[in-house]
Amino acid sequence: MAEDTNIKRLDVGGLRALAHPLRLQLLDLLRMDGPATATKLAARVGETSGNVSWHLRQLAASGFIEEDSERGNRRERWWRACHRYTSVRDADFQSDPEARQSLVELKSHTLSQQMQRAEEFLYDDWGDAWRDAAGIGHWVLRLTPDELLELGREVTAVLERYEALSRGSRDEETEDVIFQVQAFPRHREDDR
Repeated sequence: MAEDTNIKRLDVGGLRALAHPLRLQLLDLLRMDGPATATKLAARVGETSGNVSWHLRQLAASGFIEEDSERGNRRERWWRACHRYTSVRDADFQSDPEARQSLVELKSHTLSQQMQRAEEFLYDDWGDAWRDAAGIGHWVLRLTPDELLELGREVTAVLERYEALSRGSRDEETEDVIFQVQAFPRHREDDR
């Protein structure tokens, strides 16, 4: 199977690079909003441009971002994301307790970002059509690990189809839509 150039597979070095919540936030902004300078990103995240610049260089050293040579000049350095997504397999980190703990922290930061995005939507001024179309909810399913894996593949296939459609022409009613997914088991009270 060919490697997808839109996806960066997370390794231990990449995990260390994303271990800092600011780096995760900067990568997220570059992926969602496109190329930017350290100064522009600093204003967005409330940090100094020097601090942001240092973190951008760390992301670049790990292959998450690169300098956008088509923009800027000698004084203005632009950065862009190299990949649209990061893929992680927990099994890749099972033999390293420190890496497993870092992965838990990375996932915790990711969940915090996702919760923040959902809350921003709730408090932002969106029209009735967008409020009716958006949804926040959950389902409780009884599945085996294999069934959960298959469900994830099916949902991913649907999202990839809509992502491909979204690359086409955009009209004035079109907005970027964030579709967040979390799927995980929970212990039932009667199982404890």
